Amino acid sequence: MEEYSIYFERYGYFSLFFVVALLVPAGMLFASFLFKIIGIRKNNPTPVKTDIYEAGIRTFSSRWSGFNFRYYTFAMMFLIFDVEVIFLFPWAASLIKLNDAYGLIVLIEMFVFIGVLILGWFLAWRQKAMEWI
Repeated sequence: MEEYSIYFERYGYFSLFFVVALLVPAGMLFASFLFKIIGIRKNNPTPVKTDIYEAGIRTFSSRWSGFNFRYYTFAMMFLIFDVEVIFLFPWAASLIKLNDAYGLIVLIEMFVFIGVLILGWFLAWRQKAMEWI
């Protein structure tokens, strides 16, 4: 019977977190609405505030300016390869413990992992995604 109490206790923690995660944003929205009704939060829209940038800076043209997509691609590749490097640290830290039982298997798996990373880097380099401009 005790294993059931631990099981339902974990669902209780999850349910409590879920309720708090719903009530906090809803409470903030309700408080903002209430402050607007009371008069603490003013609502004074002006043409400058409702402009595209909301900072008072007028736009230079009416059309949307182009954005060089290579900057986004370069940033995403950096993020992907940076996150993949994070996976190397736990492997290196636990290699001594894993060396006794699964040393060769873990080493082969990590070489496959690094090989996939190198293959992805080579394909990105070949498609000229690494060039800045």
